[in-house]
Parts: sequence; C-alpha cells; structure tokens
Amino acid sequence: MPDVTIFGAGIFGLSVAWACRQKGASVQVIDPNGPGSGASGGLVGALAPHVPENWNEKKAFQLDSLLMAEEFWSEIETLSGHSSGYARSGRVQPINDERTLDLARAREVSANELWGEHATWQVVGKDDVPLAPRSKTGFYIYDSLSASLHPRHACYASTEALKKQGVSVVADSKAKGQVIHATGARGLTELSNGIGFTVGNGVKGQAALLDFAASGAPQVFADSLHVIFHKDGTTAVGSTSEREFTDAHSTDEQLDEIVSRARYAVPSLSDAPVIARWAGLRPRAKSRAPMLGVHPLHPDQYIANGGFKIGFGMAPKVGQVMADLVLDGKDTIPQEFKPEASLPKGRNAQD
Repeated sequence: MPDVTIFGAGIFGLSVAWACRQKGASVQVIDPNGPGSGASGGLVGALAPHVPENWNEKKAFQLDSLLMAEEFWSEIETLSGHSSGYARSGRVQPINDERTLDLARAREVSANELWGEHATWQVVGKDDVPLAPRSKTGFYIYDSLSASLHPRHACYASTEALKKQGVSVVADSKAKGQVIHATGARGLTELSNGIGFTVGNGVKGQAALLDFAASGAPQVFADSLHVIFHKDGTTAVGSTSEREFTDAHSTDEQLDEIVSRARYAVPSLSDAPVIARWAGLRPRAKSRAPMLGVHPLHPDQYIANGGFKIGFGMAPKVGQVMADLVLDGKDTIPQEFKPEASLPKGRNAQD
C-alpha cells in the first residue's frame, strides 16, 4: 500500500514524489492526462533568481532551490538515462539606460552579501557577452546563478527516474496513504470554488521554439521575455502573461509579437524559423508565492501548487519541504507560502 498518493504529474507533483521516494516512502502519482500535460509541458524552462535585494523568505527559499538544482537534476539524469536539459549557464540582461546601470552596479554589492560565494552578479561589456543582444548603453548584467532546462525533457526524465524507483504515473487509481494535491491551474480553480473566494487562477502563457543552436550560451532576459538556448540545439522564447483569454491552449498574434521582440533583442535569431508553438495555463496563487502545506478544504491532506513562472526553479526545494512535512511532520515552509497567505486576513477555509 502506498504511503503517499500525489494527484498531478507536473513538476511540483513529480519533485514531491521524488523527494518522498528518496525518504523511503512508497508513492503513487495520479494524473489522467499524463506527466507534464499542463504548464510543466511548456518550452522555456528559465531557472532565474529574483534581484539580490530586499531579502525575504521567498528569495532565500529560491536561492536554496537554485543551488540544489544541479545535484537534483544530475541524480535524475543518472538514474533515468535521459537528459533534463539542465545547464547552469547564467543569464544576460541588457542595460538600456543610466539609471538601470547605476542600480545594476549597486546590486553587485548586495549580490555579494546575499549570494556569497555561490554566485555573482556583475556589470559586463559587450565583449564578454555571447550573441550580443541589443543594449543601448553597451553594458549588460550577467549573473552566474541562473540556469535553464527543457521542461518536457525534465518531466520525461523525472518520470523515468521515478519508474526506476518503483513509482509509476497512472491515469486513475484509488488514493491511499497521505494525499498531496499538485494539480496546477485546475486545482486552484477548484479550491477557489470550494472556498468561495479566489485564492489563485490560471494565467495563460504562450511560447515558441526556434531552430537555432547555441547550447551553453547564457540565457537572455530582455524586453520582459526569456530567450533560452537549449542543449538539444533549439532556442525557446516566451512568454505572454494573459489574464483574459477565450482558449487556454491556442496560440495567436500575441506569440507572433513575442517572436518578433526576441528576434529584435537578439539579432542572431533574425532568420531562425519557428518549429513549435505552445500555450497553456500556469498556476498563480493570490499570494504570488507557491502554495504549500495543509490543504484548506481537506485538513488531513496537503497541497503543492502555484509554481507560476518559477515552478521549475523552486521544484527541488518544494519537494524537500513537502516530504519533510508529510512524512516527518517537520514544517519548514515559509509563512508566505502557506495556503492561508492567499486568504483574506482573519479568514480560514472553513469560514
């Protein structure tokens, strides 16, 4: 009989399953649509930190998770025999005005204090930047903490690694043992309906894959979009953030604009053809942080949701703290991440 049942085979569900299995639990994962069928089946896969200032629990949690990622994905790749596409190749951000340049230089100091010896945040010149994204000042921010992976490859490698550990992802089964809900945008909608208050929702994102090879080059963040150079010889660009839409899974002219902006920001992409388009709903909790802990509607069950744009970056640490809570009763989850952080002050799910 499984000790743990996880509903949802996105990156949160798979990482929690991995962490629980590593602690010796018997685990089953249930998802009628299969692994990575929701937001985790996208194309981009940026694992990037928030700016190194105004430090808080969320940023500290994210730093821990990003530093865990290399070992986490190495173990999964070794066991599964498949690449996740993980690479800690850093990130480049063009600096387009003097104010941003001054701020970037100030953050060099704060990054040294907050990140320590683990990573750097530097202002660099054009000669130090591959592929030369456009920059009005000729300067760029380079940070060595950022990494990337290919979401689809990562979900596949995770699923295969779990299989080697005796954990299968099935379409349907009876829940047994401890129950964890990691059901993404659908789960947030169901939770909101059950509580009678919006605690989160799905935000549509669109992304594209280009036929352009630059494996090993730092990812680019420019004009509010990500450009990721995957290990498999493709380049991903995205994403939109749409609160209003009629079809969660269709792509349209908004994605065309994303591709055009990416080609302008990184001229090397100008002639790269689009080989895949993707759209889907990313789960965003009202608190803007991951939602981890006791399920508001089921006090004897748990929830791991709300990855939104940082789900893959947060996944190693999310898996760890959820396994500690569910299996050992050890609660190290930041208060901002608790489900009640998305409820009105003074209100709980039973009100």
